[in-house]
Amino acid sequence: MSIDAQALFELLPAIHRVRDAELAAEQGLERGPLEELIAVFAEQIAVMDESLEQLHDDLFIETCADWVVPYIGRLIGFETLHGVVPKVASPRALVAHTIALRRRKGTALVLEQLARDVTGWDARAVEYFQRLGTTQYMNHLRPDNLQVPSLRDGEALEWLGTAFDSSNRTADLRRIESGRGRHNIPNVGLHLWRIGAHPRREVPALRAGERRYRVSPLGHDLPLYNRPHAEDDISHLAEADNVPWPLSRRRLASSLARHYGDDLAEPSLSLAIDGVPVARNAIRICNLSDDGAGWAHSPPPDGLVAIDPQLGRISLAADLPDPAELRVRWHEGFPAEIGGGEYERGDSLPTPAGTVLQVPDQQPTISAALAALAGDGVVEITDSGRYEENLVIDVAADATIEIRAANGRRPALVLSGLTVAGGDNATCRLNGLLVAGAPLEVPAAGDNRLARLEIVHCTLVPGIALAPDGTPQLPAAASLLLGPATLATDIERSIVGAIRGHERAVVSARDSFIDATARSGVALAAADDASPGPILSLTACTVIGQIHCSEIGLVSNSILFAAGTAAAGAPVRAARRQVGCVRFSWLPWASVVPARHRCQPAAAADADRIAPQFTSRRYGTPAYGQLGSATADEILRGADDDGEMGGYHLLHAAAREANLRIRLAEYLRVGLAAGIFHES
Repeated sequence: MSIDAQALFELLPAIHRVRDAELAAEQGLERGPLEELIAVFAEQIAVMDESLEQLHDDLFIETCADWVVPYIGRLIGFETLHGVVPKVASPRALVAHTIALRRRKGTALVLEQLARDVTGWDARAVEYFQRLGTTQYMNHLRPDNLQVPSLRDGEALEWLGTAFDSSNRTADLRRIESGRGRHNIPNVGLHLWRIGAHPRREVPALRAGERRYRVSPLGHDLPLYNRPHAEDDISHLAEADNVPWPLSRRRLASSLARHYGDDLAEPSLSLAIDGVPVARNAIRICNLSDDGAGWAHSPPPDGLVAIDPQLGRISLAADLPDPAELRVRWHEGFPAEIGGGEYERGDSLPTPAGTVLQVPDQQPTISAALAALAGDGVVEITDSGRYEENLVIDVAADATIEIRAANGRRPALVLSGLTVAGGDNATCRLNGLLVAGAPLEVPAAGDNRLARLEIVHCTLVPGIALAPDGTPQLPAAASLLLGPATLATDIERSIVGAIRGHERAVVSARDSFIDATARSGVALAAADDASPGPILSLTACTVIGQIHCSEIGLVSNSILFAAGTAAAGAPVRAARRQVGCVRFSWLPWASVVPARHRCQPAAAADADRIAPQFTSRRYGTPAYGQLGSATADEILRGADDDGEMGGYHLLHAAAREANLRIRLAEYLRVGLAAGIFHES
């Protein structure tokens, strides 16, 4: 029902409406007193009408308000999980699927859907008792139950050891709950993908030679991921296309129509040469590995474009014109929404009060936009392009300069220099950027009184830039040079390299990585790499490299992954230890820091056993900074909320697994055992 003031007023007798119009004319008003009163009535009736509609919507789990979800759940006996479910999964989906799950209790379909709903990760359930090699009964032959896999089936061989392994094995008597045993009669495995596929839209490929390109804007080899297809029906068991996987050459070549092309709603991969999409029939998937000074199978035959998804390389045929621009849509594997990315970060993009200049829509370059702002305003980059410039940011007194990417964009700033200065009470803010080529420098020389530097959702590449093989080009170089003693630097959900700064400056970081590229490198110190550096506070961060700070404010839920001995100056040390605290964190036993509270290792004897085991410590790889499953529980569940320490604390991985085990006890059939395995 729709009610407005005019429609309600028209229902009154004409004599009252005429008299009200006369009163309005006498008093010089737009509306008479009666019409004003009716407008108030109409407003309240509209509120009641909206409330009645919401009450009707609250009868259904799909449309009800969020606060109604647990009440509907209790009507069907649903018990809410403790911890952080609203942060990582949808409580609405958990309740909505409850009845359907109970009807199919104990089946692989239910366990798979349960794993997706509870953890928020992509999942696949595997009934390992169906993958046992057995002696067959001659009256009930199973032709697919082969003891030896076919060596001619290359695609099946690629899946060996994964959740999609179709080969049969002999019985494994170890317990599946421990994660060691798999193939046995009562066993069901739940395979989870912790690395997601993050979209990169319309990104210019980096030229690596004549008609040769790399997908990565940093110019290194990296695997391309598929975009997982959503499952529409609970009765469907996940297939390879439903989970995030690195695209192999063989799989992409055999299923190119499912992954490539602008005719797909959300393709995993597509190319456009000078704005013209490349047709699917012009694409060939092949191996473009290094072959001497060039690439193997490059250039491809006439009229074709070759793609290597495992290396992220592209080669054009010799008869094609050398394009001015090659743009690529692809997906990158990464564990979390940290650093520069095209993920949702609208909460960090408030509407600015001052001037906003858009690049390249209003200004062609970032430098031109900064010059036009004259020290106060916002530069918003509206594409995911590559900007090769030398930036000098000069912030006016009592003003703020922000350089940010628009929501859903990740521009790459490959700079020859990045210098920031400002007047009294000035602030510089970077948001959503990928920065390489030069460190961010805040010089102490001159009259630089910049008060605050904020780095949010950014990546300042550790090692400044990456070589084609992914190794840092300048592994010992710092990414942040903080000169002024009065500067306060705030880092949030970002990845940065080593930091150098004045001992009275302040550096605080949350949900971030500070990476000196090596455990023996110097992650934080003064400009001479040896004297005490800034006052340091960390919350849920991972620091790779040694720390020498003047003072520790608070370090909580963090991993300080450094190597060294007390005799050599201690890998983590604070010059002033009378203040500050280190709590619920891992740091080397030889560290010299203020009071420790429930830190690991708790004793020197545990130093070897309780240590972080990283899947990868090299930036540019999909599993960068991820703790491996072999890491001790004291680290995986050692934070103050029983979560994992380090930069991925915000993923609440331990709580996801704990909640899944709680649900498994409810939905697993008697006699079956379930194990949880991380596929990535």
